[in-house]
Amino acid sequence: MRNKATLTGMSAIVMWSMLALFTAATQGIPQFQLLALTFSVGGCIGLIFLSRNGAKGWKKLKQPILSWVIGVGGLFGYHFFYFTALSHAPVVDASLIAYLWPLLIVLFSAFLPGESLRWYHVVGAITGLCGASILVLQKGEFTFSAEYSFGYLAAVVCALVWSIYSVLNRTQGSVPTEAVAGFCILTAILAFFSHLMFEQWVMPQTSQWIAIIALGIGPVGAAFYTWDFGTKHGNIKMLGVLSYSAPLLSTLLLVISGQATASWNLAIACILITGGAIIASLDFFSQRWARA
Repeated sequence: MRNKATLTGMSAIVMWSMLALFTAATQGIPQFQLLALTFSVGGCIGLIFLSRNGAKGWKKLKQPILSWVIGVGGLFGYHFFYFTALSHAPVVDASLIAYLWPLLIVLFSAFLPGESLRWYHVVGAITGLCGASILVLQKGEFTFSAEYSFGYLAAVVCALVWSIYSVLNRTQGSVPTEAVAGFCILTAILAFFSHLMFEQWVMPQTSQWIAIIALGIGPVGAAFYTWDFGTKHGNIKMLGVLSYSAPLLSTLLLVISGQATASWNLAIACILITGGAIIASLDFFSQRWARA
């Protein structure tokens, strides 16, 4: 069960690596509008599956208030503060700070019942962070400036929100993953109100609608369902470290599609991220060797 759940959670990381590819096709669509539309798609697909079981399916949405706060707070809170950070600080700076969340997941998971933090978990996470940083810094230099303090703070909150959500989700094992459909719908509603407050509506073109639907099906849809299942029942520390592979896979997809070029930085990042994942998985390998 644990290994299956970990593999399920890993599929979310693979889907998130497609974000840049699909998001590039939605260029010109305001951020909160895009968030509202994609989460609407992801939520509606979940509701369709729930409806197949009739009243029994709909009952899965009836969860404690705390579960809704954790679910919606994680999904909407992360994106709200990430977009805020991008609006008030350089993209490279905000992205690098926000991408502390995998390391924070590894650290915070030590407070969960039955979990322990080993040296190789921390070393693996930091190694992965170094690899991801190389990829982010390819887009420009990290230039700390006091004038961007608000943006930096938003990026820190963004990292904290997602890491805390992922770790707290472990305590919600009794809440079925199908409930994520409701979290997605409420996130879409909050995103729509944010859009009305901060943005102007832009009518998507046909190609953009296709990209929006693709995002809602995968990276902003199924990915959150599989991440929910993985963090509840899988190896959360391993998932945290493996999350650093998302920017690597994303860059590789852009290279394959001709939207980016291969470089030595990419090769070095690949070695660091892969090495970090192996180091952090020493407990998994040691268990395998013990059984052999």
